[in-house]
Amino acid sequence: MSRVVPPPHPSRCAPERCDYTAILAAHGAAIERGDASYRDPMSGLVVLTRVAHLQRGTCCDSGCRHCPYLEDY
Repeated sequence: MSRVVPPPHPSRCAPERCDYTAILAAHGAAIERGDASYRDPMSGLVVLTRVAHLQRGTCCDSGCRHCPYLEDY
């Protein structure tokens, strides 16, 4: 079953990025698999999913791409 996951906050991942669609696809695929993270399509760095942040329960103030705890989110 596919979950509806909000996109990253624009201050953390601007829709104008050339890799924005690839980021959304990688994030969505990780969530569908039940993974807590995925590899960024451009840099190869590990990125935590929104679900992983929700499981943590609070913001870590590290500027994470998929942080659900931004005040203006």
